[in-house]
Amino acid sequence: MDDFTTRTYGTSGLDNRPLFGETSARDRIINLVVGVLTTLLVLITVISSFVVPLPPKPINIFCAVCVLLLCGSVLVLIFWYRQGDLEPKFRKLIYYMLISIALLCVCANLYFHDVGRGQPASAL
Repeated sequence: MDDFTTRTYGTSGLDNRPLFGETSARDRIINLVVGVLTTLLVLITVISSFVVPLPPKPINIFCAVCVLLLCGSVLVLIFWYRQGDLEPKFRKLIYYMLISIALLCVCANLYFHDVGRGQPASAL
């Protein structure tokens, strides 16, 4: 390998790990997929909170505001991570929070659209 592409990181052996700010193609694809899916679910949730049912219920709007507040905290973490202020281990926490937000959006949309209501308690 070339001396310009191989780093030692203070160890005696050569190491081909990327530096903190670099990402592999696989990591970029995972970031893109998780980010796009979560963004779509959040958009659908916010729009549904105002549209279903008409006129919108205050509880639906409150739920959408809570989801947006959670998204704000994740966006701050992502910003700090990209700036290099957070260690790489926080990437797993960011993924966990994004998946939690996506699941919360699914639950909120099921509630907004009354999925599962109208069934007798014995059928559950």
